[in-house]
Amino acid sequence: MNAPELWTKACEHLKGVLNSDVYARWIEIIKPVAIQDNRFVLNVDNDFCQTWLEDNYQDFIIDALRSAGAPVTLGIRFVVKTCESAQEPSAEPEAVPKPEPKAAHAVKRRHKASGTGQTNPLNPNFTFENFVTGPSNSFAHAAALGVSQSPGRAYNPLFIYGQTGIGKTHLMQAVGHRVLQSPGTSISYVSSETLLNEYVESLKNRTTMEFRNKYRNTDVLLVDDIQFLAGKDSLQEEFFHTFNVLYDAHKQIIMTSDLPPRELSGLEPRLVSRFEWGLVTEIESPDFETRLAILRYKQSLTKFRLPDDLLTFIADNIKSNVRSLEGALTRAVSFASLNNQMTLTLDMLRNLLKDQLNDERQKDLSFDDIQRMVADYFDLRLTDMSSKRRPRSVSAPRQVAMFLCRKLTRSSLPEIANSFGKTHATVVHACKTIQDRLQVESALRDSVRDITRKLGRDPQVFQI
Repeated sequence: MNAPELWTKACEHLKGVLNSDVYARWIEIIKPVAIQDNRFVLNVDNDFCQTWLEDNYQDFIIDALRSAGAPVTLGIRFVVKTCESAQEPSAEPEAVPKPEPKAAHAVKRRHKASGTGQTNPLNPNFTFENFVTGPSNSFAHAAALGVSQSPGRAYNPLFIYGQTGIGKTHLMQAVGHRVLQSPGTSISYVSSETLLNEYVESLKNRTTMEFRNKYRNTDVLLVDDIQFLAGKDSLQEEFFHTFNVLYDAHKQIIMTSDLPPRELSGLEPRLVSRFEWGLVTEIESPDFETRLAILRYKQSLTKFRLPDDLLTFIADNIKSNVRSLEGALTRAVSFASLNNQMTLTLDMLRNLLKDQLNDERQKDLSFDDIQRMVADYFDLRLTDMSSKRRPRSVSAPRQVAMFLCRKLTRSSLPEIANSFGKTHATVVHACKTIQDRLQVESALRDSVRDITRKLGRDPQVFQI
């Protein structure tokens, strides 16, 4: 089966799974190119479509291809049309355009847009209307809304921080969309990574004045992942002056980061102080009610309706970020669409999401949880976990706690060592000692298994 035929069959499946508006907006624009290196190459109009499809509909498309007869090992790759491929794409492998390099997060390329007909660089779905609010993000949402109504005057700069995948970029771009509704208003949206690449290129080509004018002659500057400026002294110097020019001209500046300004190491103090001139606001991980609301909204974009108990299960167990939440929903809807004759039950959903659920549990477990559980189990004080006492009755349980911290969390050895007030070498020695003892001491093996179960983990994850 050639690429066009396979894609036609896959599209029939997608029409039955996705909302008609979603299909028309995101699927109809895709053009099949070729199957190359066990990848189905698909052409899209621009990098925004590429990013959005990869983040939101990749699983749906892969499932549709499999239902159309594609091998389970076949992956997909989106490429952006080049000038040469603007006509009907060739099915020959050598005609496949190479994808442009992507930056670290969604929509990370250089663009500028205005309300006077230029291309809008923003993700069309990142609007205020599509943003689900709750206690974890309501203040940040209100601040962003205020900025959109009075850019350069309400809160300038606006600094939004929080962990990955909880809506920082969405809120920032929502401001951009709202600002662009005013005729003649311009915005520049860029990631720190792209900003660095452009700056280096301008130095190489001796076009620094063009680089400066580009970002100093905009009404709203949106900078994603500002933490990546850390350690880049020349770029910090350039951004410092750009910031001053825009601020003095009452132009709006919005930045996102994974940490608040004062916790960003490697940034000049004068930049940190300027980042705090306006409003610094945090987006926290969504609570249960917000997660459930997000799931219901995302489900409304598909043709499948999962029972409330399944949505509740997902919302109750996938807590880390919105991206993980949407990924779990996508897997559930994809499974339901591919198995029309089978009703998705809670046990089936639990099995379908078992890897993700294990990841979530690992993220939730802290050093303190493990130390407390070990101390209680061996009838010790919590302070014994970080004390300098060395009797075997204390040192052996402490080694067990270090071993469990290493096995049940994703933390680094230095982080574990710091939580115990010990050195990196001490943790390495403790882990090796316990691992060796577990092979020959059944009593210790039973104890470690028991503690692991009490912590809500499966002892089999580290094969003891």
